[in-house]
Amino acid sequence: MSSAEEKNNALARRFLEAQTKCDLAAMDEMMASDFVDLSLLPGQAPDREGFKRSVVENMAPFSDISITIDEQVAEGDKVTTWYTGIRTHDRGPYMGVAPTGRRNTFTRVVHHRIVGGKIVEERSQGDVLNIMLPALEQQMRERERVEQELRVARRIQQASLPREVPTLEGWQLTPYYRSAREVGGDFYDFHPLSEGSLGVVVGDATGKGVPAALVMSTTLGMLQLAAQALGSSSPGEVLERVNEALTVRIPSNMFVTCFYAILYPKSASLRYANAGHDLPYLHRGRGDAEELRARGMPLGLMPGMSYEEKEIELDVGEGVFFYSDGLVEAHDPKGEMFGFPRLRALVAQHAEERSLGDFLLEELYSFTGEGWEQEDDITLLTLRRS
Repeated sequence: MSSAEEKNNALARRFLEAQTKCDLAAMDEMMASDFVDLSLLPGQAPDREGFKRSVVENMAPFSDISITIDEQVAEGDKVTTWYTGIRTHDRGPYMGVAPTGRRNTFTRVVHHRIVGGKIVEERSQGDVLNIMLPALEQQMRERERVEQELRVARRIQQASLPREVPTLEGWQLTPYYRSAREVGGDFYDFHPLSEGSLGVVVGDATGKGVPAALVMSTTLGMLQLAAQALGSSSPGEVLERVNEALTVRIPSNMFVTCFYAILYPKSASLRYANAGHDLPYLHRGRGDAEELRARGMPLGLMPGMSYEEKEIELDVGEGVFFYSDGLVEAHDPKGEMFGFPRLRALVAQHAEERSLGDFLLEELYSFTGEGWEQEDDITLLTLRRS
């Protein structure tokens, strides 16, 4: 090896060590004015300043960096260097991967062209798998953990929903439930009460995943116990009791909306109370849909709440439509929301030849279009006097 090639080898070593230390002044001194980086990263300029910026950005996520030269080959104005480095990924994301805190070994092959004692070109090939693979494995484990949590949440949710729909002479009850990709807190239930009456509940616990499923399941159990204790007397009092119990048992950032109604089949009357849930619609079959309004705060927000009660009577062919916000908050491809006005108009125009729930679902799928990814659980429940 000639003395010139030995000098080129030494220059290449010093240049790599300066990069490791982010010594921009030393790098600047060794780079030619027309230096070009031939291993560009996305968005990187190939000149001196672009190269220095890329070195700083690539070194910033790591601490305690050191390199060992494994081999060097010089031929004319070209030097090829193989080296091994060690660094700790603890200071920031690298190629989209969050810091792992691990000490990693990496290898690189770097080609330099040197003219007049200055580095004119650099081209490199690096082994980043030692950084990426552990982080990707960690991400895969985290994804598996989340998917397992969602499976548990779905099982909790499905086990909590009623397996059978009560049969009442002269009445039709038609529930529909479809979970989203991520489990939410939707629920519905039926409570057989004294004197042939029936409690009907539709609600939604805030949040997603296991927390929402647990709160939803807890709320269903409390509603059932309160309804059994009070019988067929007062939906407002049922909500009051459940609110007091939930307020001290769920996280402060969670709450439950719930509409509770008691149907008296013989008198065809429906007494109801609302804890902040989306307003059901009374469909009388005359081209109109009335909102069933009753004042009341969501469950679990604060103690000492009272819930307004109201009562209606249903004639033959009339019905009440209960739902969750997964229906009205669905979006079309342009981002427009299905919305309450659209829902109310559809309920009003619905004819009795077909199920209201089926009719609304067809309208929803037509609105959202093909390829729609459901954003939230959808719960529909129709109560109709036949």
